[in-house]
Amino acid sequence: MAEEMRRSLGVVDGVVIAASSTAATTSIGIGMGLLAGVVGLHLPIIMLLAFLPIIGIAGAYGRLNRVEPNCGNSYVWVGRSISPWLGFLSGWVNIVGTVVFLAYTTTVTGSAVLQLLAEAHLTSVAGLALDPDSTLQTTLLGLLVLVAVTLAAVVGVDVAARVQRYLLAFEYLVLLGFCGYGLFAGTHPFSLDWFNPFTIPSFSALAQGMVLAVFCYWGFDAAFSVSEEVRDPRDASRGGTIALFTMLGLFLLGSVSFQRVLSVQQLADNGAQGLTYFGAQLAHQPLAALPLIALTFSAVASLQSGVIPTVRGMFAMGRDRTLGPVWTRIHPKYRTPAAGTLLLGAIAAVVALLSLAIPKVSDLIGAAVNAIGIVVALYYALTALAAATRFRGLLRSAPWEGVRAVVVPALSAAVLLGLGGYMCWSFYRSTDHFAVDAANGWFQLSVPALMVLSGVAVAAWAKWVRKSDYFAGGRATDADAPDLLATEADTPVSA
Repeated sequence: MAEEMRRSLGVVDGVVIAASSTAATTSIGIGMGLLAGVVGLHLPIIMLLAFLPIIGIAGAYGRLNRVEPNCGNSYVWVGRSISPWLGFLSGWVNIVGTVVFLAYTTTVTGSAVLQLLAEAHLTSVAGLALDPDSTLQTTLLGLLVLVAVTLAAVVGVDVAARVQRYLLAFEYLVLLGFCGYGLFAGTHPFSLDWFNPFTIPSFSALAQGMVLAVFCYWGFDAAFSVSEEVRDPRDASRGGTIALFTMLGLFLLGSVSFQRVLSVQQLADNGAQGLTYFGAQLAHQPLAALPLIALTFSAVASLQSGVIPTVRGMFAMGRDRTLGPVWTRIHPKYRTPAAGTLLLGAIAAVVALLSLAIPKVSDLIGAAVNAIGIVVALYYALTALAAATRFRGLLRSAPWEGVRAVVVPALSAAVLLGLGGYMCWSFYRSTDHFAVDAANGWFQLSVPALMVLSGVAVAAWAKWVRKSDYFAGGRATDADAPDLLATEADTPVSA
């Protein structure tokens, strides 16, 4: 299977998958409001500062992928270079973070659809008022989309990439058009202070803003999770890097344009509906609906691109017996991990329903993004440390290359670990009681803590009950073992 799938994708497909997973339109449409509520009118510099450690992480991914292409990527690399326990934890927090992401993006998708219906003057059905900020309505509607994209992901990653090319083309045309126009049509004067990190209100605001911005870049590594399905593993590296620089350009354009058109209060107040409000300030209907349509496409695409790399990471963990055999079952026709794809979609749907405990979409997004931002910082940092450990010999044999391969990833990891740790400390000190409330610091801290602690428990089960060989020095299954994969494709799945 690995060799057959490898011929199906190229560098353009890698760019598409990484860009769709990063979801620039969703990040701009929703993230700008969240960030403005934290750092005020400093969106451009926050996006630029967050890019610096992320590009160091991308270099680590690229170098590791060249020497060991594997759909398990961080899980395999960290386990072999540092510790199997940390390797498993890296893979695990990526999985649970994606599940939370899929759950809240399901709600975002439903909200975008309801906003579109409102633009078409459909505000009620059978006497029920449609509310795009109701998690109940938006989640139920978004679940229908989640089911559809999960089924599409079963058909194959190449099909998903082809569909997402058209979605991305439309999204980027709309973003470039509206944000480009906003640069000149906005009434708020441009200020160099927007690029001055020293005027951000506080260090706490800087740290939280950086974590949120790191979350916005999250997803470029999706290209590395399909390393076994590209013609050349280097295409995955190129795809991820190209997508990352594209995101930087879009984020800088979007942040400056938003601040030219909207005040900080308007940005913060509109939250999940920020892109809709932005479009309404620049154009009349029907043109004003284009940014909202782009947001809807972006949310749908990011749902699908969230499912695809995560299931392939779980496939790698399943073949090492750190997870159950259900994740390694290959569809006989589509040659994809179909059972795992369907199961992941079902788990995300359950989590989306549980999130109904938070009644407002904007509060749900804030809580989810903070939690995911912390765990993303953790597993990106672990991957960078894996690269620094594996290539440390270059510091002696080729010092300049060693700086790029060891020092830069290590510094990037230190920054991300510092930011994540400071955020956790801030949440802990922000209150003296626990409440299921998106504004409660202990609740916000409990979500990433649960993600990490559950990983420790599952790792212990894999080591002592499943007796996985992975924990004997991080020995992962060879990614290029088509005989093993072919055998697994025909093996019955046990519960």
